[in-house]
Amino acid sequence: LEKKLEQLSEGSHRDFRVFISAEPAPCPESHIIPQGILENSIKITSEAPTGMHANLHKALDNFSQDTLEMCSQEKEFRSILFALCYFHAVVSERRKFGAQGWNCPYPFSTGDLTISVNVLYNYLEASSKVPYDDLLYLVGEIMYGGHITDDWDRRLCRTYLEEFIKPEMLEGELCLAPGFPLPGSMDYNGYHQYIDDALPPESPYLYGLHPNAEIGFLTQRSERLLHTVLELQPRYSSTAPGALGTQEEMVQALLEEMLEKLTDEFNMAELVAKVEERTPYTVVALQECERMNVLTAEIRRSLTELELGLKGELTMTSDMETLHNSLFLDTVPESWVRRSYPSTASLGSWFADLLARINELEAWTRDFSLPSTLWLGGFFNPQSMLTAVMQTAAQKNKWPLDKMTLQCDVTKKSREDFANAPREGAYIHGLFMEGARWDVQAGTITDARLKELTPAMPVLFIKAVPDDKQDPRGLYPCPLYKTRQRGPTYVWTFNLKTKESPSKWVLAGVALLLQV
Repeated sequence: LEKKLEQLSEGSHRDFRVFISAEPAPCPESHIIPQGILENSIKITSEAPTGMHANLHKALDNFSQDTLEMCSQEKEFRSILFALCYFHAVVSERRKFGAQGWNCPYPFSTGDLTISVNVLYNYLEASSKVPYDDLLYLVGEIMYGGHITDDWDRRLCRTYLEEFIKPEMLEGELCLAPGFPLPGSMDYNGYHQYIDDALPPESPYLYGLHPNAEIGFLTQRSERLLHTVLELQPRYSSTAPGALGTQEEMVQALLEEMLEKLTDEFNMAELVAKVEERTPYTVVALQECERMNVLTAEIRRSLTELELGLKGELTMTSDMETLHNSLFLDTVPESWVRRSYPSTASLGSWFADLLARINELEAWTRDFSLPSTLWLGGFFNPQSMLTAVMQTAAQKNKWPLDKMTLQCDVTKKSREDFANAPREGAYIHGLFMEGARWDVQAGTITDARLKELTPAMPVLFIKAVPDDKQDPRGLYPCPLYKTRQRGPTYVWTFNLKTKESPSKWVLAGVALLLQV
């Protein structure tokens, strides 16, 4: 191809151009467009529009004036069609907010929108009333819901539709976003004009999110950029006098410091002998110690091996090289991550967090009495602790375990105010809220303050109750995750009190986190 292009370019017309189109190949090895062609070309890519304004115009571009006129129930059809376009733009563009937008990214396409409008047309032609429930189910659970694999994302998709498509929309009382009412019946160009005139400027409010969500995703984007720059810097440069020293010296110093701070492993035989009665809580403590031993043993082994490698007593292997690079770039090495708990922290804060976890376990295993408040984020498996609370109550009250649920009461106190563990249940601390904050005085969820991305929660009191004792009114079922990555780090659902409609917090992506 390259030779042919060279031959054709000699003596050809000066306006002669060759257009080559290409699609992404399934694997990197197939990306074999010759470098010479790439260097001589003007490269054009078709990127999805960014921002609500462009997305809403693009969604509406799939239709025409004829589409608007084809249905006998014209007013209802036009209103719901515009609401569906707004819904499509929101769910497509919400991806940019990362895990606070969607737990997993989904490939929503214009095909989903056009098929939903066809379904809407068929249903309105077949019945005189608007079948809201049927439409919500078909669009939310099948057309768009067919892509969705996460239950919390399914709830979000359903909530958007419930907010945008309801009987009030025909009375002109529905706002798709603050300051953006659903337009009445207009012609096709009128709708495009309405978007230009009435749509507020781009902000997280258009998606039902708090402005802090934007700070979060811009910060993460900057961190990724800076991390890439750090990886590109030369590793083996000769340093000027008084500089930090070579990479090897830095790694050597860090390695010695870590080995010095790392405590001995737990003596499992001794701990098991100390246990008088294997209650659910002691079983959890012993499991946590075993997992911690596996991790600390790997850390000690790999660091000692690398130390010998740096001294020249062992040949450097690829694993040791990888560990060396991780220590230099302040990231948690892969072999540690595999035996560890989910975390988004850099190596320095991850190691400090590890030592804090070991301290907590040491304090608990001295006499195996339940600590006054538990640091839920300090567990490898927080679910096991919450299940132990239910098992203990089930054994004590002779309740069936599968008919029980956890009741969550937020106290007004902090960790230092508790001297003893409660008679039943447990106090837990170290939780953070993302997307909103907890109002301690009012005892409800309320809007977050600007620039406070993850405010800390007061101590929570967790106790097990039978299923039928829980009153769901005025409660927001709030998911609890281990990290800000959300998705696979899901732990439990806590019902938190709210004065406002729970749907507001669903759209705002409000969740509790165990670490930030």
